[in-house]
This record gives sequence, structure tokens and C-alpha cells, in this order.
Amino acid sequence: MAKIVITGGEVLNGEVQISGAKNAVLPILCATLLADSPISIGNVPHLHDVTTTVELLGALGAQLTIDEKLTITVDPTHVNQTVAPYELVKTMRASILVLGPLLSKFGHAEVSLPGGCAIGSRPVDQHIRGLIALGADVVVENGMVKAKANRLKGGRYVFDMVTVTGTENVLMAACLAQGTTVLENCAEEPEVVDLANCLIMMGAKIEGAGTNKMVIEGVDRLHGGHYDVLPDRIETGTFLIAAAMTGGRVLAKRTRADILDSVLLKLEDAGAQINSGEDFIELNMNGRRPKAVSLTTAPYPAFPTDMQAQFAAMNCVAEGVGVIKETIFENRFMHLNELSRLGADIRVDGHTAIIRGVEQLTGAPIMATDLRASASLVLAGLVAKGETTVDRIYHIDRGYENIEEKLGGLGAKIRRLPG
Repeated sequence: MAKIVITGGEVLNGEVQISGAKNAVLPILCATLLADSPISIGNVPHLHDVTTTVELLGALGAQLTIDEKLTITVDPTHVNQTVAPYELVKTMRASILVLGPLLSKFGHAEVSLPGGCAIGSRPVDQHIRGLIALGADVVVENGMVKAKANRLKGGRYVFDMVTVTGTENVLMAACLAQGTTVLENCAEEPEVVDLANCLIMMGAKIEGAGTNKMVIEGVDRLHGGHYDVLPDRIETGTFLIAAAMTGGRVLAKRTRADILDSVLLKLEDAGAQINSGEDFIELNMNGRRPKAVSLTTAPYPAFPTDMQAQFAAMNCVAEGVGVIKETIFENRFMHLNELSRLGADIRVDGHTAIIRGVEQLTGAPIMATDLRASASLVLAGLVAKGETTVDRIYHIDRGYENIEEKLGGLGAKIRRLPG
């Protein structure tokens, strides 16, 4: 099994190009199923989850081409399957996002209950109830979600809880439904807005994306075109934290500050000097040790759960005590045990972690447990004395494009050992 080995102690300095957003490109690729002509998607990151989604679309009958710039063109006119079996979806929870488009376009769909990171319960009941509100018949049996409808009809649905993929699935389904759909308590994440903007490019009529209420006027068809995915705010934040932890300076290019407000405010609280423009963010610690920050995760625009682990890593070497409260996923503290193996001073009380910064972590063998946890372990390795070996890095390849090459370009001593 492949590993990443880091020799800590280097101050990061330089520029890094930010990739397209994993959490935007996956639903957008699924949305191509709704079109009646080819659609090309640009700024696609080279990630394992993207490869899995491409394989899934291909298995459904879509014809795909990928050019040297990683622009993916999907021709959905040859789709002849509406069943997504367990073998194709077991490693990635986002696979459930083909359910709404297949049902809305073809009148029936069967999608296996998905897998993904072991970070807690992420049920699909909100997806199912939303589709039922649009007139679908849905049953779950033998581990499959089976849905059918002659044609979905516009309706009103209030999500019981804020759910990103649930909002996306029902939004996609509503685009071809007959009549008007009103969705309330919607997720407001930038990736949801990006999906809506892509759907609008395809001819959908959507109002309210980025707010908690969306109104969708169903249309008879959606067409193809070209759409560029927005930058990955989580990758951006991860590299900025790498600079903050090492006392360095990093200029993140091809990114957006306006979708990272809560993260940038916390980095400023940690003592970072931040400058940003339309497509860049620069963080400079001027050689200083970061200050510990406290935070509580919550749906956008509050602090993102996908950045919690990285800030936990920073707090491990920061000055003072930081309190982190995780309100989204119940199992999202698994990285803390591994950080403790490096010498971190961490106390966990339920969904709260109290982290007292130490002056020096010490390298050790550690193991990634989920995608964002794996990033936090790499970050900790950057500042640990000696050598840190991170195992099970297949998690990191699901969400970070060439992370060792990008960190190496900033001066980190990091290498990948093949499995």
C-alpha cells in the first residue's frame, strides 16, 4: 500500500496552483446525464473520485473523452442503463448523485446505497423524501434505492436538515419536472451554487441558488455546452494552513477568497497576514508561530467541517489552547488519535476537542482514516521533528491532486513510496 513520507522542519515558501473543486465536479458530472447533447467540463481535478465517477457514467452508457487539459466531454445521448450497482458506487458516497438525474430523465433509477469515508452517519433519507415530494415512487430493498415516475411533477419540499448532496440530487431532478418546485432549508455551499450555474448554462430555470430557498421552473429539455468548475476552497485552505504551521508564505493562485471567508478569518486570528485579489490568496506568517484558534463547524457560510482536521493539526503546534467543536459528523475526530502519536496534547470530550499547542511534534508512523484527516496528518508531518510516514493515503488521492508534488514545490521534503 502506498505511503507518503515527510521529513519535517522546512518553512514553506512559494506559489501553488489550486485545482478544481472535488465537491463541485462530482455533481456536475452527474448532471450531464440530464442533457440531450454533449457537454464539456473544464478545470477538472485529477482525483480518484473523478475517475470513479467517469467509470460510473461510462457504465451507464455515456460516451466520455478526456483531453490533455483534463477537460471531460460527456455525450449522454447513448445512456442505456439506469442501474448503478454496488461494485461501482461502494467507494464513493457522491455516486448517489446519479439518482435524481436518471429518474428525472428516464423515469426510473436504481442506485446502490453508497460508501465513502467512515466519518459518520450520512443517510440518504433526505434525497428520497425530496424525490417523493416530486411524485416519485421510491423503495429501498436489498441495499438498492429504487425509484420510478412517469414524469416528475413540481412540488414543495423542506429539508429536515441541511444536506449538500440531498439538495443537489433533488435540485437536478426538479430541472426536468413538470411545473414549479420550491426547495427550502437548502444547502448554501459554493459547490451547490456551481452546480446550479452549470444547470442554468444547460437551460435550467433556477432562482435562489446560494440561499436557503430555491425555486425551479421545470423545462422539457436541457442542452449541452461548456462549463468550468470553480476552485477547490478546501484544497486552498489546506495549503494556506501548511504555510501558517511552518511560519512561511504561500501564494495560492487560481482560487477565490470570497468562498473562504470563515477560514480566512480564523487564519487571521492565528496571526497570519492575508492579501487576496480576484483569483489569488497570499498568506504570510513572517516566521511567527501560529496562535491557537477555537471554532465550531456548521453548514456554509459558517466554518466548514472539511477544514476542521487541518485546523486541529495547526492547533497542535500553536501558541495557547484551541477548542474545536464538530457539529456535522459524529466520527470526525479519528485523526486526533494519530496526531497524539506525534506528541500532540489533545483531550476529547464528546464532540469537542481541546488542543494545547506544543512547541515540537515528533515524527512517527501514522495512518489516515478519511480524506480530510489524511491531509491533517500530512500537515502535522511538515512540522514534526524527523520522519513521519502516513499510511493508507488512498484516502488523500480521493480529494487532493498531486499533494506531494505541490507541497514539494513549496519546499517540503515529502515523497511517495509505492505500495
